[in-house]
Amino acid sequence: MRLPGSILTGLCAMVVALALASCEREQRQFRAAPPAAGRAHAVTLSELQPGAQAPIIHVKNPYEESAYAISEGKRLYEWFNCVGCHFHGGGGIGPALMDDQWIYGSAPENIFATIVEGRPNGMPSFRGKIPDAQIWQIVAYVRSMSGLVAKGAAPARSDHMNAKPPEQSKQAEQPKHAGEPKPSEQSQ
Repeated sequence: MRLPGSILTGLCAMVVALALASCEREQRQFRAAPPAAGRAHAVTLSELQPGAQAPIIHVKNPYEESAYAISEGKRLYEWFNCVGCHFHGGGGIGPALMDDQWIYGSAPENIFATIVEGRPNGMPSFRGKIPDAQIWQIVAYVRSMSGLVAKGAAPARSDHMNAKPPEQSKQAEQPKHAGEPKPSEQSQ
C-alpha cells in the first residue's frame, strides 16, 4: 500500500518538527553569580592574612532606620527563640546584647554573619532557615538593644531596659536654687 505524497510529506514534517523540539540546546551560564552572592561575608575574625591588607567592607543595614522593621526584628527574635539563650538582651546562656562589648563585633555585617554562620560554643547557624530580609530585621533589633540604631527610629524596648538611655531620660537636673527657700517663703 502506497501513501499519497501529501500524507508522506506531512508525516516527514511532523517527524522533523518533533526531532527539533526534543533536541533543546543546554543553556549554560558561564558568568553566573555564586549562590551566596549578596550576603554579607565581609567579616574577618582575624587580622592575619597572606598578601596585602584586604579592604574593609562596611555594609549598611537597610532596616536600621525603620521603626517597623525593628519591631518586626523583635517579633522574629522571640519567634526564632533567640530569647532562649540571650534572654531579652541581658545575656544568659548566650552573651549579653545590651552592652558595648561584643565578641565578634557590633557592626551590622558581623551580626548578620553570626546569625547566618553560627559561632563556636553554642550559636547555631540559621543559614537557609531565615530569609535574608528577616535576618536584617533581627540585626536591626539586636543593635537597638544596645542603642546602636538611628535616633529617629523608635526603640523596640522600654526606655528603662535600654543600655544607653535616650537624652530625655537622663537624670533630672537639680533646681538652680536647691536648698534655698522659695520666693513665697522668703517674705514670711
